[in-house]
Order: sequence, then C-alpha cells, then structure tokens
Amino acid sequence: MTSFDFQPRTRIVFGPGKIDALGELASELGARRALVVSDPGVVSAGHTARGIAALERAGIQTTLFDGVHENPSTDDVSAGVKLAKRNDPEILIGLGGGSSMDCAKGINFVYSCGGQMRDYWGVGKALSPMLPMIAVPTTAGTGSETQSFALISDSQTHVKMACGDKKAACRIALLDPELTVSQPPRVTALTGIDALSHALETFVTTRRNPISLAFSRESWRLLAGNFSRVIAEPADIEARGNMLLGASLAGLAIENSMLGVAHSLANPLTTVFDVPHGQAVGVMLPHVIRFNAAVVETQYLDLLRDSDNGSAHVPGLSGGVAGLADFVSRMLAAAGLATKLRPLGVDPLKFQDMATQAAKQWTATFNPRPVREEELLALYQQAF
Repeated sequence: MTSFDFQPRTRIVFGPGKIDALGELASELGARRALVVSDPGVVSAGHTARGIAALERAGIQTTLFDGVHENPSTDDVSAGVKLAKRNDPEILIGLGGGSSMDCAKGINFVYSCGGQMRDYWGVGKALSPMLPMIAVPTTAGTGSETQSFALISDSQTHVKMACGDKKAACRIALLDPELTVSQPPRVTALTGIDALSHALETFVTTRRNPISLAFSRESWRLLAGNFSRVIAEPADIEARGNMLLGASLAGLAIENSMLGVAHSLANPLTTVFDVPHGQAVGVMLPHVIRFNAAVVETQYLDLLRDSDNGSAHVPGLSGGVAGLADFVSRMLAAAGLATKLRPLGVDPLKFQDMATQAAKQWTATFNPRPVREEELLALYQQAF
C-alpha cells in the first residue's frame, strides 16, 4: 500500500481559442494589475499581444516582462522582480514555454517572499503567501503549468535549482492548442520528447502511486499516439491539443511522483555542453528504460498493454521493454534529433565528472533502480 497526499491546486481550462478568456479568468481571481512574463519568440509570434489584449479588455492594467531566456537564470528572475516592484502586480501570467512559466514562478517567490532565488532551492521554503498565477503554455513539453516547482539556473555556477512550494502552484492552467501551432519543428520535437519522458519516468518512480499512475497512463496514451502526427502535420489542431493536454497531465504526474535518472543524466549534458534539455533527456531515455527494466519490467509491460501494445494508439511500437526503448529512439530520429551523444559534440573525457554531477541530482533518488556514479558513467558510455 502506497501512501500519498493529493490536493488539486490548479484549475485546467482547455480548448482552441481559450486565450481570449484570459482576462475573464484573471478577473475571477480579483486582479486589476497583471505582470505578463514571456519571451521574445512568443512575443514575435503574436501570442503575448493576444493575451495582453484579452487582459486589457477585462480592464486589467498590464505590464510585460519579456526578458526570459531559455533555461531561465537568477538574473532573469532579478530583472523581473525589479519590474514587478515598480508596477505592484496582483497576478502573474506566465505566457510561453517552460522557461517563461518557471521564470514567472521564480519572480513570484522573490517578489512575494523576499530574499534571493537560491533561498528557495528545495521544497517548502516560501514563508509568505504568493500572488495568484495563471500559466498559458505555448509548447507541449515541461508541464510546468501543473507543477509547483520552478527550475532556475544560478547565473554564477550554472547549477539548475529546483525550487518547489505548494504556494507556487498556478491557480489556473489555460491550455489553448492554437498557441502551439506556430512552434518551429525543432521546438515541437524537443518539447514533445521531454513530455514523453515525463510520462515514462513518472510511471516507474519509487514515489508512484494510484493518482500519479492515472495521470501517467493517460499522458502516455495522448503523447505517444500523437507525437508522430504533430511532426508530420504541424497544423493538425487535434493532435496539437492531445499533445498539450498530455504534457499537462504528465506535469500532474510529476507533481505526485517526481522523475527519475534520465533527467539526472540530462542536466549535466545541458550544463556542460549546452545540449537542449529535450535532446539530452531523449538521448538518455532508451538506455535508462533498458537499465530500469531489471526491476520494473512489469510496469513497463503494463504501460504497453494500456496502448494495446502499440496497435491502436502508437503505430510501429513492438512489444516488450526493448520495443519501448526502440520506440523512443525512433521518435528521436523521426523528429531529426540525435540518438547518440557523439554527434552532439559531447567529450567522453568529461563523463566521469558528469556522472558525479548526475549522482547529486534530486531526481536520481526517485529512480526505481538505485544508481551510483558507476552506473551513471556506464549509461553515458552506452549512449555515446
């Protein structure tokens, strides 16, 4: 029997065109002044302007912070906090990919509770109430909109800090698949693989429970069955919607079960060699699946049965755990992503140091099969 504590904190509003209801939703939370946190790419796509227009139609005074970078840093958060202090917002809107949503959460921590971002590294360190937040994802990837964690990189050390507190959970996640159609193909691929990894890892972590498994199963069905569709047909709004909803459900799974060692291995690849997160976790995931199969083969096979062993929802997926690992590799290749570390310019002489870093990652502690530096080093070598 697995103990758990499940308390839904985020209202999910889903459907094409729902961005136009952003002002109405913010008004329901009693806000008259909003800080919108976005990034230049989303701004240039026109999504930020559409969100701001919806807020202003509802009579909400809006300030835009568009200084978010990929893998948001403590510098990004500090710049956003300065702007917030000048405008006294009553609500934060994270409009963009995982970087925008995480940066908005980071701003919320420091603006609402004081101090510096590193003060909130860990769990439950926010000692004051935080501003309500609405997340509007424009990518189907991180699932940050349904999580209470923000990943913020220290600008000096480049270490990724996982800062989590239930008070940081978004009050509303507004899921509009129309906003994801404009993604460049590479962004669709990178975020989609990241979401798939969330479904697979949450299904087997040591903290999995009946609630997280329910989210993981449906997330897997939606993501694995639609990833190829959005790669082949980027304008397929139904497939886009399934990917967006699947990523958010995977976020709920993470919130209730955490992640595993594929993410522990991915973070040093991003920190040391600047490999994009989705690429990094994707290239390691097949090897982690084979490694974990020694202790969770039954769980993996259970997940395969949920998709009728591939025949109904996941075209081309063969049976067994090896087929599951091969499926991930094929999805990487089909999306134009690397399936090995060598083409990514990774230096094998750095593997030992990276294994040391990976062993210190929090997610490694939830992996179903215990890992030490030796096993992590071997996984990097296998992926090379």
